[in-house]
Amino acid sequence: MKALVKVGYGCNENCTFCHTLEYREENGTSAEVHRKIDRARELGHTMVVLSGGEPTIRPELFEWAAHVAMRGMDFGLVTNGLILAYPDALARLLESRLKYVYMSLHGGTAEVHQRVVRADTFGPAMTALGNLTGKGLDLTVNAVIVKQNLDGLVALVDAVLPYPDAVIKFSMLQPKGGGKALFDTLTPRVSDVAARVREAIAHGLARGAARTRFVHDGIPFCLLPGLEDRYDDLRTHRFATMVETDESDFHPVDDVAKVQPAPCEGCSLRGACPGLYRGYHEAFGDAELKPVYGGARSNSFNYTLEAVAPAPGQGCLLLRDGVTPWDRARHLFVAHQGKVARYRTDTRDFADVELSRIKHERGQVYFDASRKDAPDDFARDLVPLTRSALCTGCAERPRCTGLYEPRFDDVFSRDDGRVRAILEGLSGRVLDVGCGGGPYDEVLGPRVRSGHVEYVGVDPSPGAIAALTARRDWGTHHVGTAEALPGLGTFDHALVLRSWNHLADPSAALDRLLACLRPGGSLLVVDNEAFGLARSPGQARQGERSGAAFEHYRNDSAADALRYFAGRALWLQERADCGPTTSNQWLLRFTVALGA
Repeated sequence: MKALVKVGYGCNENCTFCHTLEYREENGTSAEVHRKIDRARELGHTMVVLSGGEPTIRPELFEWAAHVAMRGMDFGLVTNGLILAYPDALARLLESRLKYVYMSLHGGTAEVHQRVVRADTFGPAMTALGNLTGKGLDLTVNAVIVKQNLDGLVALVDAVLPYPDAVIKFSMLQPKGGGKALFDTLTPRVSDVAARVREAIAHGLARGAARTRFVHDGIPFCLLPGLEDRYDDLRTHRFATMVETDESDFHPVDDVAKVQPAPCEGCSLRGACPGLYRGYHEAFGDAELKPVYGGARSNSFNYTLEAVAPAPGQGCLLLRDGVTPWDRARHLFVAHQGKVARYRTDTRDFADVELSRIKHERGQVYFDASRKDAPDDFARDLVPLTRSALCTGCAERPRCTGLYEPRFDDVFSRDDGRVRAILEGLSGRVLDVGCGGGPYDEVLGPRVRSGHVEYVGVDPSPGAIAALTARRDWGTHHVGTAEALPGLGTFDHALVLRSWNHLADPSAALDRLLACLRPGGSLLVVDNEAFGLARSPGQARQGERSGAAFEHYRNDSAADALRYFAGRALWLQERADCGPTTSNQWLLRFTVALGA
């Protein structure tokens, strides 16, 4: 994992969009940078990357690089590359374990590049690119897209393609620093940027370049169909933490400058998508977005074990070692039997706000005690993890990732007991939508055999229906979807048991269900929220290689689901939400209004 250290904000170029325009005179001391290098080693990082401003204009550059290597870490640079045009300078850095270079180049010709950087540096930058080729480096050439180079992306591809080691990155302008001060002058519309990026990548592929040579950042996925997997940011580059010049300790990398507005809420691309820069959204809104609805999503993610340390004799390990470097959503610390295990998730299936909600608001994190690719008996397989008593009243709680402990009680059977009690009280005609899994056969079967219930099951999978028909000696079963129910008559009760988030169109499904329910009848909806699993690296690899297909269209909570019921002729009789002391299963029970 990489640590990013900002050494100061001075620069030998004068980019129009400069992120640190207001701070160009601010520089860290040499001693501060050395201390931060040591701190990165303490945190377990394997590489330190220097950035700025322009880190290579500092006279201490080679001293810092040597210090990184002496501490057993690799070295990297975020740079305009000008010093790398000098072979001797590059050779010295390579001796200090230079392995990573993230280099800016904003045009494929001197005219366009210099229009953006306002310095005569195109020639040295291209010389540096040639010097870096063939050195075995992780090399990215990044172009920030502004109005002044928007039409020059194909030329940029042509300029960089002869250097086969370089990944070409297209980055949407961030409204920050110069990008904010000159917003109207510099900022292109994101839909235009997406169109030019698609054009440039298609041009490169037509010239025989490998698909992996092209990446992008800051452009919503819905505007780059087919290129979603080419997203590239600090996290995809394996940066875990960073520290600004005026900060005393590291902080997790984050996406707080970006926002996923209302149209993104149900988009199946939401997890890894950057959305829009906040400043861009404030200026232009979200009309350019083209959300993709109806695609499948994951309903869980892995926290993978990174390290285990002895628990301190007294107090909290996080308070002792510092809370700021640890990501509130992506790190998980678990204390048990005198040790503290540190886990981390790099998932791209969920946005950061979703991860934070799952962990901190809903408390849906578990230790996976099974050896399965995917746990299927939650009561036996999963151990709930809950916030330690040490966190109660702690002043650092709002910004700390938290300390968790296992809670050895069966919350799943307890919460599911209410569902079973409701099912045991049913009588009359019952419609079970999405019945394929049959999780409540031992409850429903006796009700049918005793004559209290006439059961009709519907599921979209012919295979699932065939298996149920072969297994059950009760009920009738039909292939169909909730959105297009076959004509099966009128029912006293309808069940949507752990299949709500599998519905492609909940509104259409509710229309059909209400059409076949009698006045005074009931509708029971039960499903699960998304959750995180603390697992060993082997368990995580096994699960991720299992090839299990995503089956959920959403990860609705009870509150999310209730929005679909607004304005319908239903009375909410019972509601059970998920929280830190519950399982991840929620429940909604309605009665159809008389006269509906």
